[in-house]
Amino acid sequence: MLRIIAGIHRGRRFEAPEGRDTRPTLDRVRENLFNMLQGRCLDARVLDLFAGSGALSLEALSRGAETAVLCDHDREAARIEKKNIQALREEKRTRVLTGDWRRTVSLLRAEGAQFDLVFLDPPYAMTDLREVTEALLPLLAEESMIVLEHQAEARIQAAEALEAVRSRNWGYCGVTFFRPKPAGEDESPCAGEERNEAKE
Repeated sequence: MLRIIAGIHRGRRFEAPEGRDTRPTLDRVRENLFNMLQGRCLDARVLDLFAGSGALSLEALSRGAETAVLCDHDREAARIEKKNIQALREEKRTRVLTGDWRRTVSLLRAEGAQFDLVFLDPPYAMTDLREVTEALLPLLAEESMIVLEHQAEARIQAAEALEAVRSRNWGYCGVTFFRPKPAGEDESPCAGEERNEAKE
């Protein structure tokens, strides 16, 4: 069982899918991750791709996110997501989509959906994320952020239109924050400094 770290659902327990195909974000990592996000959850429209248990989007909702779309190809994961959502009585603010990420992103793009905060928690072996992040670009609202969970020290490839602005490692787990590059700039002035946090 996992638990909500903070917010209106603080301390509430929820389930994670069994088996090796999903990897729930540990409580300690999730707490540190959301400390880094600070106030970005407030009123945010959240997309949780490769959602698994839905731990990241449920935590965001607890901390003030407006809505969350949870997506995973695994039907058991989707079942657990729905069960967790019902347990927290968050049906009105959530939507669960089951299927391949390409089909899901295509559907959301066709609907004209926009998101302020995108969580990506793909299998650790999936380090070339250029196709995924490129497909996500039309879904990104102004000043949006992509939060990627990955294996520590992994060499991640993302769309050229994105820049990594912050990265941290906790044991075997790493998290990197991406945002669209500002117009006319190749790299944020603070990006290099913030990426150094991964060495702490």
